[in-house]
Amino acid sequence: MMKPKLVARPSAWLVWGAVVFFFVNLAGVIGSVVVSSFGQSWFDTWLPNGFTGKWYGEAWDEFGLQQILVTTLEVSLLVVAISVLVGVPASYVLARRSFPGRRVLYLLFLLPILMPPITYGIPLATVLYKYGFAGHLSGVVLANLVPSVPFVILTMTPFIEQIDPAIERAARMCGARTWQVFVRILAPLLVPGILAASILVLVRTVGMFELTFLTYGPDSQTLVVALFYSMSAAGIRAQQASDAMAVIYTAMMLVLLVLALRVVNPTQLVARVKEEPES
Repeated sequence: MMKPKLVARPSAWLVWGAVVFFFVNLAGVIGSVVVSSFGQSWFDTWLPNGFTGKWYGEAWDEFGLQQILVTTLEVSLLVVAISVLVGVPASYVLARRSFPGRRVLYLLFLLPILMPPITYGIPLATVLYKYGFAGHLSGVVLANLVPSVPFVILTMTPFIEQIDPAIERAARMCGARTWQVFVRILAPLLVPGILAASILVLVRTVGMFELTFLTYGPDSQTLVVALFYSMSAAGIRAQQASDAMAVIYTAMMLVLLVLALRVVNPTQLVARVKEEPES
């Protein structure tokens, strides 16, 4: 019998070396921000001169994080709710109906996801300002719906395609109407997909900077925009306070990502190639 080779190929060592190098640098960057957020002062030394938690209190009071977190939650939940209400029926139509231009329409839904938000964010913000939506909570929600609704469609279409259409036909043969089929038959089966799409849209909305920055107002500033202003606004403020705010934002995103990974199976997000039925 031939013994297995214990020495990896040079290419494998290069790949693992690159992976380790990336994660070491990532851990160093995040770790330095976390340590700085608890440090009293830190200049030209390996560790701060002392540790304190006062910067979190100062960041909370100075930036009004309570209201900002409430606004972030309001925007995110509204975007999730509207995206699901619009995206799930649209996904059903794309998954179950064959009509001319179906593939072109599906491609149009994907464009806001494939394109950088800033490319369509500026003209979108111009339109929202023209009609009085931008500068308020409604403008931020409307702007974030542009990529969120297609994201729900992209996520939900494979879930609907995996449900056997014979179940719907059997329900209709028993006298169920269309809305009854959708509410009583499809909705319970689509709960995992709806939950997955909702969490992914929630993560995307909380982290969306460009569209929110272009349309926010005094009463509609989210956490990611507040973090940007804490780093770039004029005036003198302790770097540790901004680092504390960054740690709060990172912790919030980490919790959302962990929830998303516990609910979402990444393999379910890959749409299957569905053969068109013969006429």
